[in-house]
Amino acid sequence: MKRIVGVRTIKTGLGASIAMVIADLIGLKYMASAGIITILSIQSTKKESMQIAVRRFIATCVALLIGSILFQILGFRPYVFGLYLVFFIPIAARFKMTEGIVPASVLVTHLLGEQSTSISLIGNELLLMIVGAGVALVLNLYMPSIEIELLKDKRAIEEEMYQLFTYMADTLEEKATTIETDKILEQLQIHLSNGEKRAHRNANNYFFNFDSPYEKYFNMRSSQFQVLQYMLRHFTHLFMNVEQGYEVAAFTRRVADSVKGKIVVEVLLDELDALKEGFKQSVLPSSREEFENRAMLYQFLNDMEHFLDIKKAFKDKLNDKERKEYNSYYDLT
Repeated sequence: MKRIVGVRTIKTGLGASIAMVIADLIGLKYMASAGIITILSIQSTKKESMQIAVRRFIATCVALLIGSILFQILGFRPYVFGLYLVFFIPIAARFKMTEGIVPASVLVTHLLGEQSTSISLIGNELLLMIVGAGVALVLNLYMPSIEIELLKDKRAIEEEMYQLFTYMADTLEEKATTIETDKILEQLQIHLSNGEKRAHRNANNYFFNFDSPYEKYFNMRSSQFQVLQYMLRHFTHLFMNVEQGYEVAAFTRRVADSVKGKIVVEVLLDELDALKEGFKQSVLPSSREEFENRAMLYQFLNDMEHFLDIKKAFKDKLNDKERKEYNSYYDLT
């Protein structure tokens, strides 16, 4: 059953109310602004929430300083607020504080409305920002786990790659097979995109460095996807069977199994070297068609080697903690 109200929506509604109650309890003017700031500060990851809160607080300090100076010199008039924006917006953009433009400017309007730049009023505005952003930060400490979704993406990617390699193996063995490769490639690309986004979000739910093979894994599969697309495009040019075709088909099935973690990549690379050496030692082709087809089979093996090298490079880059998690928890060999 599809969820009607998301966690982020609940946190936004709850947070806005809490921020306004706190602002009212400590006697702040314009308590509703604290709720608005909370609404703007609820983000999808913990790290993003912290970064935006810091940038907004700095932007608020700069905005109140510029606004106070201009109001003191030119008076509390609407056009002065416009002049403030002319100064403040470029500064905020230059120092990458654009998230703070709207909430900080709302707080500056309070100076205009009160016709004052007193220390107590400026303190009021700073506290509104602290309360609003602070409540959002506390609520963002709870982030629902997306590990189930990540594992679903992983399994879908592996299944789709498995189907494509099995299709190529069947075709090399001249077995009748009917699968929609374009549709599978399209679904594979969608799952890769979703997986990469979720892995990035998962990593950003930790304030400090987070060691997990998820991001590296999906990046690796994306690189393999590019190679797989190339292989499928050129695979259609294989127009006749040769003896080595069955050997390549058997190896292709083993690569299909390796996608699901049943065979380690180092073993396959050794087998591939032996297979390519066998090609070199075999009897020369007797016809032009056989020669061209054998050359394409050899290129197919080179592409397969590239596919496997990407996996090996991924494994080599894992640190000890990632490697342990990779081997024991994910079963991604």
